[in-house]
This record gives sequence, C-alpha cells and structure tokens, in this order.
Amino acid sequence: MSDFPTLETDRLLLREIVDSDALDVLAIHGDAEAMRWFGSDPLTDIQQAEKLVEIFASWRQMPNPGIRWAIRRKTDNRFLGSCGLFKWNRGWKSCIIGYELASFAWGQGFMIEALSATLDWGFENMELNRVEALVHPENIASINLMCKLGFTQEGHMREAGFWLGEHHDLQQFALLRREYLTRRSTSLHSVAGHRAIKPRSTG
Repeated sequence: MSDFPTLETDRLLLREIVDSDALDVLAIHGDAEAMRWFGSDPLTDIQQAEKLVEIFASWRQMPNPGIRWAIRRKTDNRFLGSCGLFKWNRGWKSCIIGYELASFAWGQGFMIEALSATLDWGFENMELNRVEALVHPENIASINLMCKLGFTQEGHMREAGFWLGEHHDLQQFALLRREYLTRRSTSLHSVAGHRAIKPRSTG
C-alpha cells in the first residue's frame, strides 16, 4: 500500500498509529469495559501496547493488507480510539472493518463519523465490493452502529470467537458497494451529521 492516508472530518483527525501512541492505546485496550466485546483480552502493560502498535503497522505489509487509523478529536487532540480495514482480499474485493472507542467518548457519534470516513476511503481507494463486520450479539451499540451505516446482518456464527477464557457467538454484517453508493447519495451523510471528509497530505 502507498503512503499512509490521513483523513479529516469536522470533529476528527484520522491518522497513522505511531509508537508515541502506545500509552493511549494501553489506556483503551487495558480498559476491561472498553474491550468487553473487542475480541481479545485486555492489555496489561506498555510492552503489549507497543507490540500492538507494531502489529497495526505491519498490516500494510501483509499479503492481504490492512490499514488502521488513530482517531483523534480535533479540539484537543485527544486519542479516542482506532478504526481500520483489514484482511483485504483483492481478488474478491472484500475486507473486514474493525474499531474500538474509549469509554469516555461513547454516545457522542464519534465512531459513526470515523467509520463513515473510513468506508468512503476504502470503497474509493481499495476498489471494494464488500465490507464485513463481526459483532457480539450483546454489543447493542455496535449492532445499532452497523445498521445506521447500512450494513445487513447475514448470519449468526456460533462460538466463532474466543477471549476472556470463553467462546463467544458472533453476528456477521456486510455492506455491499451498491448499497454504500445508494446510501452515500441519500441518507449516509445525514446520518453521519456534519461530517466532511478531507484527505490530507502526509508529506
């Protein structure tokens, strides 16, 4: 993949996750409540956070590459979480979307704003036809988020995930390109509120 794309919305700056973000990553990924449905155990030390930052960076070099953005609030540069597209299957023109948000930022519309920008970039630059998401059936906030973004629930996967010492069911959602384009021209921007995507130069 080429130079890292930085995205800007009215309230948010989406940029590359770098080494200096490790403490912020630990604050979120070490929060049991924020990580309840994420799909992995909470982090316990800074070394684990630094390793996760390295993993996110390595996505771009994988055979089926991915990209992960740090989400920062523009008013105070506060790190709110991250979001990304990964497991990009170029042949099938598909990928998976993932995200997490600090608990102090819940309920303010930040993630729908960030994911709207992410989807716009992905469909335009990765030539995607399909974006998938896996959501825990008890994660009502994420289920509602997927529905607002136009995703369709396609199935229920029994004990498909394992974290915190337990197997977990997952629901599969997907958004097709034609559905995205229809919503983008009608309701998607109104749902996302005052969002305006402004790709920024990283040079």
